[in-house]
Amino acid sequence: MARSATERGTDWLARGGLRPTRQRVALAALLVGDGENRHVTAESLFAMTDHCGEKVSLATVYNTLRAFCEAGLMQEVVVDGSKSYFDTRMDDHPHFYWEDSAELTDAPADQLEISRLPQLPVGAELSRVDVVIRLKRV
Repeated sequence: MARSATERGTDWLARGGLRPTRQRVALAALLVGDGENRHVTAESLFAMTDHCGEKVSLATVYNTLRAFCEAGLMQEVVVDGSKSYFDTRMDDHPHFYWEDSAELTDAPADQLEISRLPQLPVGAELSRVDVVIRLKRV
């Protein structure tokens, strides 16, 4: 029997140890309900809630996305200092950022090779390396 988007979203929240409030379940269902990974901005997710008839404020969307990140369910990908995308795919992988459409897509991780990183400052440990490859269509 196929699972519903709401069931998938509720299970996803449970994996992050988050209480399944009505708004969290609605947002989780939009993010992972079809079983696919996606990249969203707070604004694009807010627009999706409007299309499905869910009443959620933009501030709630921002706060919920941050909570999802803190729970380890999503990762934030900062493209510019003021532009963040939220990615439901949690493994380490690079991204393409299409400047003309402001779209973030996954880049093939098996084709990326980082041969060396600079020496880390004393007292620091590596958290992660984000790779965003900026593209323009020709």
